[in-house]
Amino acid sequence: MLRDADAMLAGGKTIAAVTRFTPLVDPILARFTWDMNTDYSGRRATIMGLGHFGGGVAAARWLARQGAIVTITDLADEKTLADSLAILADVPIAALHLDGHSEEDFRDADLVVVNPAVRPDSPWLDTARRAGARLRTEIELFMENCPARIVGVTGSNGKSTTAAMIAEILRASGRRTFLGGNIGGSLLEQLPQIGRDDWVVLELSSFQLRHFSQAAKPPHIAVVTGCTPNHLDWHRSFADYAAAKQRILAGQTPDDFAVLNARDAEVATWRPLVRGHLVPLPSSLIPFPCTGEGSSPLPPLAVPGEHNRINAACAAAAAMAAGCGDGEMRQGLRRFVGLPQRLECVADISGRRFYNDSASTTPESTIAALRSLDVHVWLLAGGAAKGCDFGPLAAEIVRHARGAAFFGAVRKKLLERVAAIDRRFPCIAVESLDEALQWCWMRCRSGEAIVLSPGCAGTDQFRNYRRRGERFVELVGRLHNP
Repeated sequence: MLRDADAMLAGGKTIAAVTRFTPLVDPILARFTWDMNTDYSGRRATIMGLGHFGGGVAAARWLARQGAIVTITDLADEKTLADSLAILADVPIAALHLDGHSEEDFRDADLVVVNPAVRPDSPWLDTARRAGARLRTEIELFMENCPARIVGVTGSNGKSTTAAMIAEILRASGRRTFLGGNIGGSLLEQLPQIGRDDWVVLELSSFQLRHFSQAAKPPHIAVVTGCTPNHLDWHRSFADYAAAKQRILAGQTPDDFAVLNARDAEVATWRPLVRGHLVPLPSSLIPFPCTGEGSSPLPPLAVPGEHNRINAACAAAAAMAAGCGDGEMRQGLRRFVGLPQRLECVADISGRRFYNDSASTTPESTIAALRSLDVHVWLLAGGAAKGCDFGPLAAEIVRHARGAAFFGAVRKKLLERVAAIDRRFPCIAVESLDEALQWCWMRCRSGEAIVLSPGCAGTDQFRNYRRRGERFVELVGRLHNP
């Protein structure tokens, strides 16, 4: 049950710093007659937003196999969704409505599967609520039908890496483990293979969590890596964003576990929200202060940076809550080699290293990248703004980078922020990633690095951050083989 955090007490004092949970009232719950693990046969299910990441496709395919009458509706056209539609070629879809929504698709539905990018205040969702439809995202649909124990991971930065590290440790311990969620893969179609003795690790975004219903099944182990302003173009405010993140803790019981990165100033105030066992990050796991390799039981990591040491500490704490031992923790972390497009070294050309960090979509993640590399960096940054403050990023660029090329929608804003700190700092604002790379390539010398770490979303010029990273790798390849 969601609680008013301002009324919670610790040591007799009100914890006013904790963000208030906003109760998301689901008025249809009392009207619904089918249970959580329901028979979907004959139910009218509307997939709102097919998308490109696979969640809508998986939901459509899974519901059709359960016997549901599936309708797909999306604002995009058939050409834009061609790849997703091709995957559904063998699926019985009752209706396909593209290039816009129709009221009857929401008014007549028993279930609406909402793309997480849809704003909760969408009038179409209001239509569905008034008509008595159940609203679910693909991830909640999976969670409420999943028999395994679930580890949920969220955070403004580091959640993908932490989730993957947890999965690697669990596998090293011999547990059959599935990894999915916002990290890129739907597990809905694997439900028949998932048993009660298995483990599932899910990366959960603020969008996914914001759409959680009051009946949402909580993860057995909830992990929060940090919370700094992000997606403020979508959330109403930082308070709304933080409240969405806090929903990962809602519904937990005394038998559940929570791992909070208390070194994050915001997350440190969330302790009163924990209803299960709080699993601290032992001081011996954290690399502060670090007096050498022997000062921490964490093994050497393949991924650089203090932020990844903290991610590993969060992963280790979660794995311990799952019953893993120290040896299994170390073995799993040694196995972890990093994720694609997260400070991924993709080439070395004439002594110049190229890093694809396109998954960096926040200023904080780019700051972490700049602090992680022990070479002179020529930075490629920019894209679509999400309401974040670029001031701290500009200061870190001047402090840690050799030069920077800014591209995309925020290029002028970034240039102005850097120029306000140091007008002599080598930087430029250009339209495209192609131009930015060429500018840095002409100035980069042997022993230095060119790093794509945008600090912004890629939706101004690319379908998503993955396509942006793929374009970077393609352009680097052309430098190698002109």
